[in-house]
Amino acid sequence: MHLIRPFAGLRPASGRAAEVIAPPYDVLSTDEARARAAGKPWSFLHISKPEIDLPAGTDPYAPQVYAKAAENLNHMSSAGVLVRDPAPCYYVYRLVMGAHTQTGLVAAASVADYDTNRIRKHEHTQLDKENDRVRQIEALNAQTGPVMVAYPGAREVDDMLACCSAGAPDADATADDGVRHSLWVVRDAEIQARLTRAFDAMPALYIADGHHRSAAASRVTAARRAANPRHTGEENYNYFLTVIFPHHQLQILDYNRVVASLNGLDAGAFLERVRKSFSVESSSTPVKPAGPAEFGLYLAGQWYRLAIRRELIPVNDPVARHDAQLLSDHLLGPILGITDLRRDKRIDYVGGIRGLPELEKRVNSGGMTAAFALHPTRMEDLMMVAEAGKVMPTKSTWFEPKLVDGLVSHVLD
Repeated sequence: MHLIRPFAGLRPASGRAAEVIAPPYDVLSTDEARARAAGKPWSFLHISKPEIDLPAGTDPYAPQVYAKAAENLNHMSSAGVLVRDPAPCYYVYRLVMGAHTQTGLVAAASVADYDTNRIRKHEHTQLDKENDRVRQIEALNAQTGPVMVAYPGAREVDDMLACCSAGAPDADATADDGVRHSLWVVRDAEIQARLTRAFDAMPALYIADGHHRSAAASRVTAARRAANPRHTGEENYNYFLTVIFPHHQLQILDYNRVVASLNGLDAGAFLERVRKSFSVESSSTPVKPAGPAEFGLYLAGQWYRLAIRRELIPVNDPVARHDAQLLSDHLLGPILGITDLRRDKRIDYVGGIRGLPELEKRVNSGGMTAAFALHPTRMEDLMMVAEAGKVMPTKSTWFEPKLVDGLVSHVLD
């Protein structure tokens, strides 16, 4: 069994990608998806967020929602909006967001290698979210949400992807957010074989974004394997939909924090407590941390630059020395009493795509009391955590640009 293999993708018919592609299912609320899909009958949101086609208030996890997704997928296929390639292909996928460009390979990746951790993880998953993706995959008999994966530096692969994407793309569309999504179909059998061999030679791949999708794919594989007395390991359900990028091209933005209160402290007392573990310097301009172990703090209309004391930074633990963990261990927990970062309602998270003005806005509006700006996680640090078999701190990676749904889907027949 190979680490990756080509597959016969289900994708928009020629010239129709702009009508189809949609943001990932998990970045929009139902109301946002309904508004985004208004007047767009072929938007993939009708498949990834099918509750928008059911009465308002419908439970998004109700059985009729998954049935509606299957109905909409079949409708788009029978109408010729989505077509399936007649033979297995690889696909080169390029995203351009402003000055940033990243080019990766769309491939079916081995669930067996995911299960043995050759395709490495760095996050825990939540059972309810896994269950949702399992039901969606089973209802559609397809994986429609790609998992973003990174491969460690491999010049040979980089060069092949560049060569395959040198001509005019087979699909080209600019999404509502201005990000351009281009796709090239790789049908040449020799190039496919070279790509397969190059990835087989890699010791590991690293999941960047899509842990629930990959975990769900593994569960579907296990269920179908158990139910199939003629299981061989070559069935499509043994693989899951990925887009694999060179690690050095992936862009991680800062993932910032806002808190609702200071745990009974006034601003002066709070800063005095902070000074026990951090240097604190006021700033006349917004503070975007210049490097690791540095933080911006916005409080009572004033920005501060915080730097944790060097002796508090662990040397050998890639999780404990991560900025998000340092902030939790030396400020959020001991000073603010926020220890359950997933469930505590006093803390919220703001992706760096929104910028520092969003932090000021959240505090100035009175909805939050203080904001913390963090330095972006480095891809190398994420890979180090995955290599150690550990998990990243909560809400520590925000990847941009996002992959779209609908550009290529993986059918499990």
